[in-house]
Amino acid sequence: MLIAFNKPFNVLCQFTDRSQPPRATLAGFGLPPNVYAAGRLDYDSEGLLLLTDNGSLAHRLTDPKHKQPKTYWVQVEGVASEDKLQALRDGVQLNDGPTLPARVQLLEDAPALWERDPPVRFRKTVPDAWLAVTITEGRNRQVRRMTAAVGLPTLRLVRASMGPHALGDLQPGRWREV
Repeated sequence: MLIAFNKPFNVLCQFTDRSQPPRATLAGFGLPPNVYAAGRLDYDSEGLLLLTDNGSLAHRLTDPKHKQPKTYWVQVEGVASEDKLQALRDGVQLNDGPTLPARVQLLEDAPALWERDPPVRFRKTVPDAWLAVTITEGRNRQVRRMTAAVGLPTLRLVRASMGPHALGDLQPGRWREV
């Protein structure tokens, strides 16, 4: 079984949380029993999370040697100049080594997304931009660290697709079998 789930903002990619106070987890969304996340999506990120009850499928989806592309819509603070975009495309140096090259596109318009709660703070004097970033690695907070490394801090990050699986019109907190 493979489940596509639209993980809301500030939800953990696990079914339990021992922190105090406890945070929202996957347990609150009526997912089928015996599935677990194939990969992770940060607590403060949103979008497509794949869950499965099949260990070998989870491995194929997440093992870096399979180089499954993951595409993110990223709202960044600042002016996304061509030199900054090219630096992301070439790969940037992070504290744990250089990243592989990424596919990066400046989006003309913001993607049609749901409202986030709480919303990203709008500042009239600070420009922002939306990027589509596709990577084949899966390091901890990689896209956020990449955009910060080129001077474009991430304001909002939504995973739109993972391999051949896309978020589509799935609303936050909803899931479907694929």
